[in-house]
Parts: sequence; C-alpha cells; structure tokens
Amino acid sequence: MDWLTAENLIALATALLGVLVSTGAVWYERRVPHQRRIGYRVQLDTTIGNASASGAVTGRPGAAVRRGFFNATPALRDATLVLLRIENDGAMSIGADHYTDGDDHGLTVEFEHRRVQAVVVTAPDHPRLLSHFTDSWVGPAEGDAAIQLPKVPLNRGAHYKLLVLLTGGPIGDPVSVDGNIAEGHVHVNHSTTPDDKPPVFSRVARTVTVVLTVCVVALAAIIVREQTPPPIGCARGTLTVTGSTAFAPVVRELAKKYEKDCPGSTVNVTAHGSTAGIRELEASGAKPAKGSPAVVALSDGRKPSGYPQLRESMVAVSLYTLVLNDGIPVESLTLDEIRRLYRGEIKDWNELVPSLHQPVRLISRDANSGTREVFQRRVLGRNELANSSLNCESIDDPASTVVRCELDSTEQVLAAVAKLPGAIGYTELRSGSDLKGLHRVAIDGRRPVVEEIGESPYPYREIEYAYTWGQPPADSLTSSFLNYLIRGSGQDVVLTHGHLPCSTPKGLRICGDG
Repeated sequence: MDWLTAENLIALATALLGVLVSTGAVWYERRVPHQRRIGYRVQLDTTIGNASASGAVTGRPGAAVRRGFFNATPALRDATLVLLRIENDGAMSIGADHYTDGDDHGLTVEFEHRRVQAVVVTAPDHPRLLSHFTDSWVGPAEGDAAIQLPKVPLNRGAHYKLLVLLTGGPIGDPVSVDGNIAEGHVHVNHSTTPDDKPPVFSRVARTVTVVLTVCVVALAAIIVREQTPPPIGCARGTLTVTGSTAFAPVVRELAKKYEKDCPGSTVNVTAHGSTAGIRELEASGAKPAKGSPAVVALSDGRKPSGYPQLRESMVAVSLYTLVLNDGIPVESLTLDEIRRLYRGEIKDWNELVPSLHQPVRLISRDANSGTREVFQRRVLGRNELANSSLNCESIDDPASTVVRCELDSTEQVLAAVAKLPGAIGYTELRSGSDLKGLHRVAIDGRRPVVEEIGESPYPYREIEYAYTWGQPPADSLTSSFLNYLIRGSGQDVVLTHGHLPCSTPKGLRICGDG
C-alpha cells in the first residue's frame, strides 16, 4: 500500500471535507427552508425626541434636532420610531388557518421598555395584504407595550411593514414577534439596513467559498511539497541499517546527521551482528517485491560464501583491541599468549603474573559477530573454544577447563569484562575507550593506532563492508545513504569513531590491498 502516506491521507481528508461542506450547504439550502417560516427584522429604530427646547443637540446617542409638531408636543420628548418588516421567508405559503394561537390574532409584537402611541401598516409591494387589516382590527391601545396582528395570509416572499411611534424608552431596546405556526416557526432574520451596502454573497456562500479555498490551498501545498525535490544528494523514504554491532555507534550518529541534512528520510539502525545482518538482508531480498529492498547490512570483513545476490562496498578500515579487567595488571600480551589463553591452556592469570591468582574468564561474542570472526581469523588463526558458561562466572560444562561465555553485543562484552575479575574480551577500538573497570591490551607491544594503519604490523584490523541486495537505484535512499557514508560528509563521523575511511588516499590503498 505505497499510496498510504501521510501526504495522501491529508489530501484525501481535505477533498472529503470540501465535498461534505458543499453537499451540506446544498442540503441546508434545499432541505431546511422547506417549512413554514415567518421572519421579522427591525429596519429602522430612530429617535425623534431627546432634544432641548431650542433644538440644540444634547450629544447623547440617538439625540435629534426637532422642529414643528415634534418640538411642540411634550409627549414626544422621548419618542422613537421603529420600522418592522414581517415576511414569509420560508418555502411554503402560510394561510390564515396556519396561525394556531386560537384567538383572533396571529402574531404579537412586543416592545420592551417602550409604549405604543400609534402604528401604520404598509405593504407597497403586496397591497392586497392590507385588506386583512379590517375595521375590526383596532390596533393597540395607546400606551400598550405590544401590538396584536391579525392572521394575515402570506405567500412565499410576501411581506408587510409596521411603522410604530413609541415613547418611554431609548432606541435599541428589544423588539420581538411571537406566534405559533403550524409546522413552522417565527424567527428573527437578517438583512441590510437602508444605510448598509448589501453583500455580494450570502453567508452560506461565503462559508462554502472559504472552506473550499482552504481545501484547494491545502491540496496545492501538498502537490508542491511532493514535487519539490529533496536537497542534492538526498532521498526520502525509510531505510534499515543492520549488521555489525561494532560499527553501530558510527551508523547511529550518521543516521541522525543524514536525517537532519535530508528532511523526509528515516534511517533505522538495528545491529545484531555481522552474520545476522547478512541473513536479514538475504531474507528481505528474497521476498516477492520489486527492486532492491531498503536494507543495508554492515559486516566486519567479507560476507560468508553462499550469498551471490549481495553487492559489497568497502566502507572503512576498522581497528579492534583486546580489553582486560582492571584487576589484571597486564598491558601487553604476545600473540602466542593470546592463542594459549583462547585454547584454554592458561587457566589462571598467575601463569603470566606469578603473584596474581585469578581464574581466566573468556568473554566472547556469539557466532553472528563479525568482530569475533575477525579475531579468530587474524589473531587466533583458528576458532574459539566451545561455550562453557551461561553466566560468564562459572563453568557449566564439566569437560571444560576455563570459563568462556558468548554475548550478543559489543556493549555486553564490555560490561562483563569491566565487572568480572580475570575477564578478557575484544571490541572495536573506540567502543573500548570510555568504559571504566577495564583497559586495552597491546599485542606484541603494538597498540591499535589509526594513523599507523598500513605501517604497523598490528594484526587485529579488518575492512568494514556494506552490503545491499543487488544494485539499488541511483535515486534511492539506499544509494544516497551509502554515498553519504562512504564518500560524503559522513567520513568525518567515521574518522571521529576511530576508523579509516576507504575513500581517503591512505584508506584507498589499504582497502585495495585487503
């Protein structure tokens, strides 16, 4: 399911949101108004009072300059005029029988804090509506706070207006219309006042436009992001780097650096040993999938035979060292002494240090370890003894004469050597430099020094190889990361960890010699 990416999910969700909003707007416009509705709104609420006898403006909100009748009538000193529009803004006609209050009136208009003095009903666009305001409708009594309106039939869009003269309160006090409509309701609607400029689009149209615009912008941003190439030399995707635990510290630091330099990439490091990494790569490549899998296996030394599909690249020359518990005051061992120790011929350190009585404990790596394979091939010249201990402290095999245990990683070996008296083990050079409780041991008086590689006969060294399943595509994350590791800025990280990159002039010569 290659399409199931974060970008595609966002695009799909955005498109669905746009469709749902559009569909919802159409449904709202077509479905919701299909009921009987009477809407009302105040189109004018202004003062005709609140002025001094001389006509000077008082400065209060709603103040007015009065002349003539308004100025000569004391009762109108606090008068206001309200223009109220009442209309059928639903999708169905309203007849007189649809008013269900039960009395002779259909609607009631209430003016909070104000008293009605006079009212005029107008219907310039629908003059026949005025015939329903018969002589039997006497209107409000002077001083009432409400007007009861007759049951006026209203076709769709029909309306009439009330111009009401009020006293006793300021402008802006609430005006409400109440009444019961069969299968409908009365509500406040909205429109522009005479001084307002009408909007080009309705509220629903504006909402739909904004939402769809956001959707389009989001989709465009995703498309632009997809079409924007990564930085030169970078690639996007997910890569797994497995294999050597000795080289794992280098790869972990490189992975973080690559992810920072190349946004959109993820490099997972799962080190379980060189041989285990080769097998994992083989299993990934054998799966029925197109192309080379996004897996790189790092190996201390060349891969075992029997993996013809794997392609190798030389990465660096790695140095390894023996490490010894600090309780053993030995700084150098001869090659012969090391071989005798690992053949089980030296069982106690007093054979090398007469004043010290401490059993020898051989802390080794498991069979998947490239570090162990290099140690056996370049130092011992043979395989190690069989495993004789599960806890690295005591012998479990009665036929064995020396403690030898196997651990899964370089970190476990270092921790065990530092903890157990008389313990000796081996590790990649830089990994054995920071832990307390142990020290590095020279071989025949020679110590592992990166600057002396190729000049010193120090035997415990090997080339680090990177393996892929066949030739990965040039634009793949696998190729990009390998180039970053072997020839790119990753060389600085390799050097920092005590390895000599094969791409340097000196490393090129040594790696070429094998």
